[in-house]
Amino acid sequence: MGAADLQYLLWLVGIATCVKVLLVPAYHSTDFEVHRHWLAITHSLPLKEWYSDESSQWTLDYPPFFAFFERFLAIFASWFDPQIVDLVNGQNYAVRSVVLFQRGTVMAADLVLYWGLWEIGSGLSRMRRRILYLVVIFSPGLLIVDHIHFQYNGFLFGILFLSLAAMRDGNDLLGGIYFAALVCFKHLFAIAGPIYFVYILRHYCKGPQKIARFCIMASAVISIVALAFGPFLYHGQMPQLMKRLFPFGRGLCHAYWAPNVWALYSTGDKSATVVMRKLFGVYIDRPKAGLTGGLVGDFTPYAVFPQITPIVSAILVIGSMMPCLVQAWRKPVPNAFIRWVVYTFTCGFMFGWHVHEKASLHMVIPFSVLAVERLEDARAFLFLSVVSTYSLFPLLFESKEYPIKVTLLLLYALVIWLNFSQLFGTSTKDSGDLKAKAASNTELNVQETVKPLIGPVEGAYLGGIMVIEIYGQCFHPLFFGGSFPFVPLMLTSVYCALGMTYYWLDQLHMVLSS
Repeated sequence: MGAADLQYLLWLVGIATCVKVLLVPAYHSTDFEVHRHWLAITHSLPLKEWYSDESSQWTLDYPPFFAFFERFLAIFASWFDPQIVDLVNGQNYAVRSVVLFQRGTVMAADLVLYWGLWEIGSGLSRMRRRILYLVVIFSPGLLIVDHIHFQYNGFLFGILFLSLAAMRDGNDLLGGIYFAALVCFKHLFAIAGPIYFVYILRHYCKGPQKIARFCIMASAVISIVALAFGPFLYHGQMPQLMKRLFPFGRGLCHAYWAPNVWALYSTGDKSATVVMRKLFGVYIDRPKAGLTGGLVGDFTPYAVFPQITPIVSAILVIGSMMPCLVQAWRKPVPNAFIRWVVYTFTCGFMFGWHVHEKASLHMVIPFSVLAVERLEDARAFLFLSVVSTYSLFPLLFESKEYPIKVTLLLLYALVIWLNFSQLFGTSTKDSGDLKAKAASNTELNVQETVKPLIGPVEGAYLGGIMVIEIYGQCFHPLFFGGSFPFVPLMLTSVYCALGMTYYWLDQLHMVLSS
């Protein structure tokens, strides 16, 4: 990696920043006010009151490092516009200065993402490295969630890349420290904790010094956690903090169109109530649209199917990730670690409790590292990227954002197609690439270079997305007007959940066969 690669990365960053600037006036969700309020909480209140404040419904529910991050941003916010951090008078404050400041902080935080990309790309050939930069920086899901809907996921994925790069390079201690810090920023990344624990225990804590290494790793991780949670433990805030981080009362489904197995389960339960009423005359009372409103709140119990508890969800998550945990225990090799991490994130998304639809990015972004190395992974990545991005479309429900999200998805799919086609369709015919494969003792599969990026099954499924979208945009309003507004969301949820299930089964096969 040299000056040319850095110049290429900076060129992409410059273009992406221009795109993000153009998106500044776009719609922003309630998450915009959430983060503004967190600025006000951390600026206006003493630390001991951060996790007990209830001056707004947008209570602080991220781990301490993120709270400290908000406190850091609040310093500049108070200089930029003092009302941003006014706990009483700043509520729902969204004038131009606030929008510019908060959008700008997301762009600035993305510097960590670019750093992480630079580190994770260091182990790849130049062409693969540049394609990786391209597919991550211009990820439509990341642009939609962070720079339109509004969140700070980019810099968190940068920390994840730093951890994965360290683990791949054999620096398990540094990788563990990065991961511990990441979880202290956003606890949803903790779903990969089991694979980190098993892999580090078997790969790092081995040999004559295994006890010493275990103590070193444990001390480092405990120090990070103590640095994050220690001040709140001192002030007696841990019970309230844990309650905020793990709001089990919110229920199994965050929103009905989060595309995982619980979307299918919920649809099955609703269908079963209809069947029992129509065919058997059995009427089962349940709140109208209790599972289809797409709102965060207390969970409506299932009418026919067995109830799902947090314990059941946890058992399914751990049980589904057992194949990679067993592999990591038996043969902890660095070149398989990224795949195992991606798979555990997939299991968490598919079976987790109160999963956000935005959590599909936890699979997509790190999977890009694998996608630039093998054709089979490139094919799965293209499929996953389209399904994941389309599942995020309901986040942007205003008509003025519709052309933006469609354009982002179509252009991105085209860019992936062209770059991966070049990488796997023509680059392997180059003598230089053949020599590189021979030097690395990589098996050269000529047949692999002629496989299409989209197979017939995947192609038929992706074509179905167009049918779902045309129905939701054109035919449903034509036939029903404003009635049954949940139906397009339900169709999107179920159809994308089928695609996500197909992807999960494919990755399970990849893990078992690796």
